[in-house]
Amino acid sequence: MSERAARVDASCGGLSAEDKAARARGALIDRRAVDPVLLDMREITLITDYFLICHGTSSVHVRALGDAVLESLKEIGVRPSGVEGRGEAQWVLLDYGDVIVHIFGQEEREFYSLERLWSDARRLSDRESGPS
Repeated sequence: MSERAARVDASCGGLSAEDKAARARGALIDRRAVDPVLLDMREITLITDYFLICHGTSSVHVRALGDAVLESLKEIGVRPSGVEGRGEAQWVLLDYGDVIVHIFGQEEREFYSLERLWSDARRLSDRESGPS
């Protein structure tokens, strides 16, 4: 776990990054996020342990996906250290320290192509990302 993620994790009651990522992923799937991808960033960067990337079908859907993740993690006492882009709903970023959730519009996801940019990261399967 990165040093920054360890500080944020301490404020989250010790919930593991894997558990946060699995719960966020489950919320995205429940709201029909398009192509959710979980990247294991631990071997390639110190900024976070996991990136969770998906996209919505409209700005309303992108906003609803962000709200679903925020609510799901809030239910268990986990709050993000930062939230960006909710107003525009083109690219919503939820920063949980050891898990960063990127929710894009389809065009924005294709343009920024984070999966390609971070192609050295291991892509985790459904089974590896824990229960959803």
